[in-house]
Amino acid sequence: MSLHRFVSMGCDVVVGGATAAERRRVERLFADRDRMFSRFRPDSELNRVNRATGTVVKVSAPFAEMVELAVRAARLTDGLIDPTLGATIEAAGYDRDFSELTPAADPAESGARGRWRSLGMRETLLHRPRGVRLDLNGVVKGKTVDDSLALIDGGGFVSAGGDLAARGAVDVALPDGGAVRLLRGGLATSSTATRRWLRAGVWQHHLIDPRTGRPCETPWQQVTVSAAACLQADIAAKAALLLGENGPRYLARHGLAGRFFPSEGNAVSVAWAA
Repeated sequence: MSLHRFVSMGCDVVVGGATAAERRRVERLFADRDRMFSRFRPDSELNRVNRATGTVVKVSAPFAEMVELAVRAARLTDGLIDPTLGATIEAAGYDRDFSELTPAADPAESGARGRWRSLGMRETLLHRPRGVRLDLNGVVKGKTVDDSLALIDGGGFVSAGGDLAARGAVDVALPDGGAVRLLRGGLATSSTATRRWLRAGVWQHHLIDPRTGRPCETPWQQVTVSAAACLQADIAAKAALLLGENGPRYLARHGLAGRFFPSEGNAVSVAWAA
């Protein structure tokens, strides 16, 4: 199977089984979504919305669709996946592209807790209270991976920074040296070991707990989940990691398979075939 690689959304993207025309369409979709939803592009639609002074903002139809997906994810996870944490993740120190982050002497600040219930969409009119800054990364990458796979006819896969959608068998390595074969659907990994930085000698990471307004504290260094689609797997992996010791019960309750990797000790599997 021929592979195509490029960088987008701050991660390596790998496309397998696509024609040259399909690879170009996938790359264009990632570029378009990055331009629209990046926190680090001054001209992105996300930053235009966050800079708006009014409480009602006109947005594009694709932007409105992503907000609705994010609010649905918040509802399904009881607010664990919250799209209103833009200012909070900046307070933790993630205020520029990850490649530009360096250790800082100032301690991280606590940010505001999640306020997803304050958002409202009416067609392409977004109601967003003053002071609320959106961050839609909880759904953008997983949705883009799924949409990219839909651009490929026949068997193939799209992988982006731990998020994978496949139509046909793909073998994926796991942190403990094992591997899993995904036959069809999505696989996603959420981790506190990547995208982290030092503030006043204390490690911070990008997975914010909307209940506290700070990077989450969890026994899991990484959670990998398999589901029917990448977006579903990604939402579940984030929620399960944020729930800490209750994460395995969360996956079992939703009928999803996953594997939990602690900082120390043995991995914990939920409906995961050996």
